[in-house]
Amino acid sequence: MSRERAKLVVGNWKMHGRIDVNAGLLTEVAAGASALQNDVYVGVCVPFPYVGQAQALLSGSVVRWGVQDVSAHAHGAYTGEVAADMATDFGSTYAIVGHSERRAYHFEGPELIAEKARRALDAGLTPIVCVGETLEERDEGLTQEVIATQLDAVLTVLTEEQAARIVIAYEPVWAIGTGQSATAAQAQEVHAFLRGKLAAKGASVANVLILYGGSVKPENAQELFGQQDIDGGLIGGASLKSKDFLAICQAAQTVLQKAA
Repeated sequence: MSRERAKLVVGNWKMHGRIDVNAGLLTEVAAGASALQNDVYVGVCVPFPYVGQAQALLSGSVVRWGVQDVSAHAHGAYTGEVAADMATDFGSTYAIVGHSERRAYHFEGPELIAEKARRALDAGLTPIVCVGETLEERDEGLTQEVIATQLDAVLTVLTEEQAARIVIAYEPVWAIGTGQSATAAQAQEVHAFLRGKLAAKGASVANVLILYGGSVKPENAQELFGQQDIDGGLIGGASLKSKDFLAICQAAQTVLQKAA
């Protein structure tokens, strides 16, 4: 991936999908994404049972695929866990780690998420490390403190070379699945703060892609992606509709064309 800060749009299907529905969605996304230029990258992170289907339908296309979580363990007696190497067996590129739903519903702490990110890197995956604050934390003025703690836990266990291979996704918890998105200015402020934290890790880390997630839709994608430090999106609900998802990808393309 170019270090000139290309745009990246990744769909997070969460716990949605059935084989027949997936087939149509993946085929339509692959066909639509083929019209994008080389500086816009597209991915989908699907539930574990459908990774093989994604591989079968997306191989040879410009769309990359991945998973929504990986284990902090390489292998062993961990019933129900899925190792990062298992995801790469199916050609996966991405692994989401630290999504707010994992933090909240599965009580995943910063150290566990950091280990998952390291396992993903060891397996050759690109971890998409999610950070974000709750509405209560934002109202109390704790946004930067919260996301700094979340990000620092990961950066601390990685070398500079490893850290340069991750992707960050800022997802304010209060905007996920609520229909309420952060304004472009609010999102840019946090992304700029994150960019500074990454740069402090090393020069090669400064241009790590930082995605925005939280009720991104075709209507607001271009304004969000046009901000200086927003490099694309981690898309939830809109990624389940090929027309909406491809419109968001096109918004990333439009932003790059305007900047050229």
